Amino acid sequence: MGFSEFLNSRRAPAKALTAELGKHFAYVSILGADVKSKAVQVTRNTSTISPGRDTECGFVVKMGGGSVFYEYSLDDISGDIPALAEKIAKAYELNAALLENTIGVSELSDEPMVKSFAREHDLADWTDQQLLSFCKDQCAALLAKDAHLLNAMVSVGFVETSKLFITKNRELDQNYAWVNGVIAGVYRENDKVVQTFEISAHPSVREVLEELPTHKEKLLHKAHMLTLAKPITPGVYDVITDPSITGLIAHEAFGHGVEMDQFVKDRALAKQYVGKYVASPICNMRDGAASTLSAASYFFDDDGVLAGDTQIIKDGILVTGISDLASATELGTTPTGNGRRQSSRRKAYARMTNTFFEPGNSKLEDMIASIDHGYMLFETNNGMEDPKNWAIQCVAEYGIEIVDGKLTDNYVSPVVMSGYVPDLLKSISMVSDDFKVTGAGMCGKGYKEWVRVSDGGPALKARVKLG
Repeated sequence: MGFSEFLNSRRAPAKALTAELGKHFAYVSILGADVKSKAVQVTRNTSTISPGRDTECGFVVKMGGGSVFYEYSLDDISGDIPALAEKIAKAYELNAALLENTIGVSELSDEPMVKSFAREHDLADWTDQQLLSFCKDQCAALLAKDAHLLNAMVSVGFVETSKLFITKNRELDQNYAWVNGVIAGVYRENDKVVQTFEISAHPSVREVLEELPTHKEKLLHKAHMLTLAKPITPGVYDVITDPSITGLIAHEAFGHGVEMDQFVKDRALAKQYVGKYVASPICNMRDGAASTLSAASYFFDDDGVLAGDTQIIKDGILVTGISDLASATELGTTPTGNGRRQSSRRKAYARMTNTFFEPGNSKLEDMIASIDHGYMLFETNNGMEDPKNWAIQCVAEYGIEIVDGKLTDNYVSPVVMSGYVPDLLKSISMVSDDFKVTGAGMCGKGYKEWVRVSDGGPALKARVKLG
């Protein structure tokens, strides 16, 4: 495995098409994508090897002409290039009504750069049969450990991404991979059935296969405790968030709300608060494909902008948002490297990548000891926000009660945290000195436009409404 042979074979046609379209448009870029993914999964009674949902191959041409962006998607670039260029150019004849309220793109930067980027991975070292055997062995071993398990599931999946980006002055390519492992169980005890899981996510298969088996005892203990969990009594509590819930807050509170295409549409309240306090002075938050190594780390985005490391909140002050090429052009700012597409058939949007709070100076044990009565919250279930009004709702899979500065054996599940974003962030009084970012899932733009993201950070102490 390595950079796509198919994309390599289309370099010359892509350059030729760029030159031909340059006769019609001030700016032309071509993005080629060849993404391979696979999922191996085993349960008590089934085993499957299937293509992952990320698999795709295609091209998208972006053109700028005076006051608008045009995009044209196609499966291949070959054959009569001048005829293809003429076909694409003729597809974009706009009338006066469509030209109203468009953005200026005549001064787009096209700084010269020719570079290949690669992140080493070991996908070629592992066969489907080896991965299937691993999943079968681990599934059987988990089922043998506890008779309360009704079923178990072990999966290993990977995504290998190759992308080629061509303009008049730039020629970039990248190849990288990410591997996710999951171990899960359906568990019945105390007249209750629960489902729980543990993940392992790394750039290599070897790391996942070494780590995933170590999660069995934790999974079974958690499953047992969840069968004993009670509903929480609604109220306002002091809480400690584990890195998963910290990441959920980052993602929902100031993730979607600072995607700057929402600034263009005046759909985000954050636009009015740039340069103002929105959080406790001990809060610092970042986003970027270059900010840390996780599931959303790449070398350049789908607009050909090099990966960024963006400080969103610094010492409690909202510094900036994250942008794709179109939203940055409209707002007169520099794109942050967050232009991402679900596929070559879909539009690029300003999207989160690795979003997290930076670590602080407190020790986790001191944070727990500072609470007379409250909860430590674990494991993201789901969340949502309203960027226009800053309402937030985050759901944790479970919480553990804290009494007199100590964690107890009292579990509550599920736990819904809700409120007003600045109230939540300004209530943060302690930030731990440890740090973890994880990425195994997907994030949509509303209900669609799915891309891989990661989030996390340290533990936070805050005062929030739980129910």
